[in-house]
Amino acid sequence: MKIKAAVLYETGKARPYTESKPLQIEEVYLSAPLRDEVLVKIYAAGICHSDLSVIDGSRPRPLPMLIGHEAAGEVVECGAGVNDLKPGDRVVFSFVPACGHCIPCMTGRPALCEPGAAANANGVLLNGGVRLKNASLRDLQHHLGVSAFAEYAVVSRRSLIKINKDISYPVAALFGCAVLTGVGVVINTAKLNAGQTILIVGLGGVGLAALLGALAGGAATIITADINADKRTAALTMGAHYVIDPAAPEAVQKVKDITGGGVDIAVEFAGVVNALEFAYASTKRGGITVSAGLPHPSVSFTLSPTLLVGEERTLKGSYLGSCIPARDIPAFIALHQSGRLPVEQLLSHTIRLDEINEGFERLAAGAAMRQIVSFA
Repeated sequence: MKIKAAVLYETGKARPYTESKPLQIEEVYLSAPLRDEVLVKIYAAGICHSDLSVIDGSRPRPLPMLIGHEAAGEVVECGAGVNDLKPGDRVVFSFVPACGHCIPCMTGRPALCEPGAAANANGVLLNGGVRLKNASLRDLQHHLGVSAFAEYAVVSRRSLIKINKDISYPVAALFGCAVLTGVGVVINTAKLNAGQTILIVGLGGVGLAALLGALAGGAATIITADINADKRTAALTMGAHYVIDPAAPEAVQKVKDITGGGVDIAVEFAGVVNALEFAYASTKRGGITVSAGLPHPSVSFTLSPTLLVGEERTLKGSYLGSCIPARDIPAFIALHQSGRLPVEQLLSHTIRLDEINEGFERLAAGAAMRQIVSFA
């Protein structure tokens, strides 16, 4: 079938993206689903910094690629072997397809699925296939097994989580990345306990979702940090107790003054080394620092083993919020529907597919929280 989609042919184009237009809107060919695959009509897709990292070249991926990985839609057709979904079911995409058979999957860590990671790195579906071609019949690689910036997608059954119908598509899409990662980092990776103090560094859609997760999890003191003043204001509006400019002099000391020595937990989503250094320095003795940011692979981080050992600090990475999507997406949606996780506050813009380059320029300029491409 022919579908309209946003295709990336070249990375590293100069900003503003409104002029260089890194994403080309064109008709592409989408093959029918094969065994263990599903055809989904996409109704909403979120614009995430991980997509921007592919566009600007920070996260190298095989090209050309149909990007986008945070989305929600409706099942249209199921391939052979798919018996637990049917046309009309609502689904959220998970950007790590979990095979269910490798050691990480069998030990409850599907975010680290080995075949899923290999497929994502190679720009293919979990079974190694490619279902997209452009008008010249050139293969278009899949982004994280999803390729959400399109009217339809064919994906592995292992990339989909069935959800109930009592939630709008734009809000449902947020649970595929922003909420899954942000709330997951706080609850699953850092294991926030009620009454603890937390610092959240980087206030994009994922960082603000982490703020909502910290509120839902009962954090006693929530400090948020971003160099963007508008984002700091947004964090206060959404419930943060304190906001800090991490580039300001004595920013670390300010955190320590507020908390009496440093936070129990610091989480970093900015994807830059300075932000991670600030987060790590702001934790107390015995504190936990978690990074979910993804800077360029060439970037490194230096720390003192003496502090790490002598103060029993913990530094951890988190991917997919250390989540089990089949468990956590429905659980987080239930929290939202109970009023305890108001993720609709993350939505700042709704745009059309042909406005997607404007959306990425807005994201790169720090002028948006979560933007949704609507196909309704």
